[in-house]
Amino acid sequence: MIRNLLGSVLALTGATAAVWSPFRAWYDGRHGRDYAIDELFTGLTDAKAEVIGSILLPFVFAALVTVVGVVLRSRLLVALAGLVVLGFTVFWMVRVGQAEGSLVISGDGRGLGDGVANAFGGGVLLLLGAVVMSGRTRGHRLKPVDHEPRPTHPTLDGPPPGGDVTDVTDGPHRHPQASAPYAAPTQPFDVPVWDPDREGPGPQPR
Repeated sequence: MIRNLLGSVLALTGATAAVWSPFRAWYDGRHGRDYAIDELFTGLTDAKAEVIGSILLPFVFAALVTVVGVVLRSRLLVALAGLVVLGFTVFWMVRVGQAEGSLVISGDGRGLGDGVANAFGGGVLLLLGAVVMSGRTRGHRLKPVDHEPRPTHPTLDGPPPGGDVTDVTDGPHRHPQASAPYAAPTQPFDVPVWDPDREGPGPQPR
């Protein structure tokens, strides 16, 4: 969370610096917004470009990509925005070096200005923000917990899952006097009884 917050601040700061850079002096006091974007591919001239078609255009695009990357916490999008800013800045420096013959850095307003420094700094901050950000984290799904109590007595479906019930009618722990379940009832036997009124005197002893 803290890394994403810090990376987002760095990325947004870099995007702001990149968008602001064309409104500063880039070379010999000429602002970056005066360079047309198509002149980077055909060759630089002294003609003043429109703001919408100037080098500001790729920097605005990079800023929009940065905002989307921060919202989605995408390190890839933020890094892409930084590469766009640095790429167009370096490409512009190559074209200026070809047109001027050399690049000069001086403190009297000639040569490279602070607008180029802002563009470079913005691109570096964007890449640094992408490195600092931790990106999106995938949540781990937890297995559902079964809160139903386990049965402790036999059911119609069989013995309880624990298998701790001991059959009292079988095994070495059987009680000696325990009878088998569902045993057949004992058949009674008829014993004749002597009735003196019906059969007369009984047998005489010898």
